[in-house]
Amino acid sequence: MQYKTWSPARRLLALLALLPLTVLILGTLYMLGMDHLEGSPRTLLQALQWASETMTNTGYGADNRWNHPVMAMFVIITPFIGQCLVFLIFPVLMLPYFEDKFEVRLPQVLPPMDGRVLFYHYGPAIESLVVEFENANSPFVILEEDMNQARSLRDRGFNVVLGNLAADPSVLAPAAQARAVVTNSNDHANATCTLLAREFGFTGPLFALANDPLYRAPMVQIGATEVFTPAHVLGAALASRASHRISPPAEGMHLLGARVGMAEFRVRADSALAGKRLGDLRLRERHGVAVIGQWFGGLFTTAKGPDTQVQPGAILVVVGVHEGLADVERMAMPIRRAGPIVLAGYGSVGQKVVEMLLDAGEACTVIDRLAGPGVDVVGSVLERASLDKARVREASAVVLALSDDSESVFATAVVRDYAPGVPLIVRVLRTPNTERLYRSGADFAISVGQVAGQILAYHLLGEQTTHVENRVKFIRVNAGALVGEHPWHCEALERTGSKVVAVERGGGVLVEFGEGFEVRADDTLFVCGSLNSLERYQKAFMTASA
Repeated sequence: MQYKTWSPARRLLALLALLPLTVLILGTLYMLGMDHLEGSPRTLLQALQWASETMTNTGYGADNRWNHPVMAMFVIITPFIGQCLVFLIFPVLMLPYFEDKFEVRLPQVLPPMDGRVLFYHYGPAIESLVVEFENANSPFVILEEDMNQARSLRDRGFNVVLGNLAADPSVLAPAAQARAVVTNSNDHANATCTLLAREFGFTGPLFALANDPLYRAPMVQIGATEVFTPAHVLGAALASRASHRISPPAEGMHLLGARVGMAEFRVRADSALAGKRLGDLRLRERHGVAVIGQWFGGLFTTAKGPDTQVQPGAILVVVGVHEGLADVERMAMPIRRAGPIVLAGYGSVGQKVVEMLLDAGEACTVIDRLAGPGVDVVGSVLERASLDKARVREASAVVLALSDDSESVFATAVVRDYAPGVPLIVRVLRTPNTERLYRSGADFAISVGQVAGQILAYHLLGEQTTHVENRVKFIRVNAGALVGEHPWHCEALERTGSKVVAVERGGGVLVEFGEGFEVRADDTLFVCGSLNSLERYQKAFMTASA
């Protein structure tokens, strides 16, 4: 309705006009009714007095006898009209005026921006990013055009400024001194923000999030440092989770040479690994492999030592010789299966997922409610008939790229019940819904906000402070404080969360160490872990990249 866009002052004026108009109409009707129906004329002033007293329930019964049924009904209805004005119309028209007058005003001018990052327009990507900034104690300011959103952000304690670039471009002038600028509105507004920032003298990095990949080049041309398309990046992330042909190897993996590899294995509840302690399994001694950690409930946790328990249903991340990896694969269940990858939801994100999977040589089966090119099964992923037709139980993985989180939660539960052992990767629209998807049975749940936040955190804060997802990485370091120690008995894992997985000695790479093995001063160590754990390892053992 149009009144929802009125200013508080305009609403108050409407109320002031509505009250006398209502009294005048009801008084006039009463005067005419008393004259023509009751035969007892009233002056206009008397009629107005009756209307005001009756509407406000303050009448004293001066007029209290009406013989005509129409007049009786009119008199009965009039008090209810007054109550509707008091309880329904007054709050809508009057309260916003007083709220506007007495609430704390939102700032409409940017503060000094030295050392601060400016986020233009709040959204899922910024929602994930501000968490990273708060963890890193990095200052930022949000420029928001929507008043309700700005008030909500202020109530949450964020530094927010209310401003409209179309109405007042000068609000962006202080951004010239910002450390960086991130635009997160629609493509047209992002272009306006980019142009204005550069016109006001901003020379730092400016990152734009675009909906249409065709706008990436024009945005760079008008001043953007880099332009990202989160929806397409999300599609790539979903595809990489579903296929090992797309998943890039862990960073630094190539340093270990051809003998050593890394793999992910799903631990079946009835497997020989489920529920066991790593110390009891002795995978390193028996098979020459090291357990880096495990994915469970969407989180990656580093294996801390022999007491670490392998969770049933977790995805185990293992590094070691290829023969040993094959042994572990037979003991668990590999994430890679023989069947095609089934995708449900053939929108823009789903199409990107299929495009990447086909380019990687994967076989795909697409389920969608609407028939069209590329759709193999027309129907709902919630229907067993569609799952049967798509042969979901035989799939190597299932990707849900649906456009509604509530449907995704239910579809996750349905697919998990239908095919308990199939890896299930789910798209999330809003990051807060991620936990619900994990509880419903998803193996991985990835949102646009998570992906975009990770990209931006990498560029704005640096890799070492990115906590959106723990990434596994390999580094080469010198022996440092481990000289004379056994690589597995040096407490590196317990103290830092990183593992020594191989030792380079004499031109060769050793991955199996006897009880008497000791690190030499001229050895080069290969250490594996998350970014944070590797940083702790380097500080604890005084090593440096080789």
